[in-house]
Amino acid sequence: MVQNYKVITLCGSTRFKEQFIETQKRLTLEGCIVISVGLFGHSGDEEVWKPGTKEMLDDMHKRKIDMADEILVINVSGDGGANC
Repeated sequence: MVQNYKVITLCGSTRFKEQFIETQKRLTLEGCIVISVGLFGHSGDEEVWKPGTKEMLDDMHKRKIDMADEILVINVSGDGGANC
């Protein structure tokens, strides 16, 4: 069975790791291909803060956005801290 799956990139503050995981699961079960962040710097992934790593991850995230049909911003309680 071959289908056209919508590709969605998740964006938002990495403080909301649980919401990213919940949203990824929900969208996957709805039949979407989900692209998410690789590390959660504001939720304990200290590797993000090594010299040059955050800049690389930010650039990589822009490429993930380019690959997507849509983006979905994880915005908990009107946080306004989206990183897209």
